[in-house]
Amino acid sequence: MSDNRPVTFIDSGIGGLPYCVDFHKKNPQEEVCYLADTKNFPYGSREKEELASILVSLTEKLLEVVNPKLIVLACNTATISALSSLRSHFPQIPFVGTVPALKPASKISSNRKVGVLGTMRTIEEIRGLNLTDDNCEIYGIAAPELVEFVEKHFDKADDNEKTEAVRKYINLLRAQGADSLVLGCTHFLYLLEDFRRAASPNIVVYDSLDGITKRVDFLLDENGGALRAEKDFTPSHRLILTSESADTFWQERAMALEFNLGFI
Repeated sequence: MSDNRPVTFIDSGIGGLPYCVDFHKKNPQEEVCYLADTKNFPYGSREKEELASILVSLTEKLLEVVNPKLIVLACNTATISALSSLRSHFPQIPFVGTVPALKPASKISSNRKVGVLGTMRTIEEIRGLNLTDDNCEIYGIAAPELVEFVEKHFDKADDNEKTEAVRKYINLLRAQGADSLVLGCTHFLYLLEDFRRAASPNIVVYDSLDGITKRVDFLLDENGGALRAEKDFTPSHRLILTSESADTFWQERAMALEFNLGFI
């Protein structure tokens, strides 16, 4: 048996798109769908219960429109706030969450000081989660303005603007003596190389992109690959959905990726 339904990725804007694209490149035989919940952007400022309710409603709509076989919460805030609720409401669907890569960072931190950069909601919630090895200090920095920068200005920003956008966070971590930085918001992947240049040579930058693709692959291959698409299947629904009418930005993004564009 094969399953040609789409693997679906959810975020409030463009932040989770690299996860969708990375999976698609490595699994070209799979249908993929990306939902940009532009109506409710940004997620980071919303209360936990409110965000869980939003994501339950969105998942119900997705079941009607594309019937996903697996859903990736391509957003750290959404994962921390709503993953358990979604798994409870929809036990028939495998969910993959994105959480800050604090365990690998803490394992090799020589001075046991790790910084994590995320939304306000992620930073508030992260201390209650067991995401690090013991005896490791975590410095959480909320950066909602950086989410806005990536969502609204990244495409037009020059190299100097991108460097300046990340420099102050690196300086804060250096002042704390941290030797590792975990990007705890999917939007920050767009600035990954800028962070690495600014952090070199004494701060290592971590992200979860490759780990999420591997996790999705693992779940698709479970039970004899029952969730895998047919070996010779040619996808026809590489799709971006938005939760409000798509503007020029999303039209251009869908065209560049050769995805169809729709509204949910």
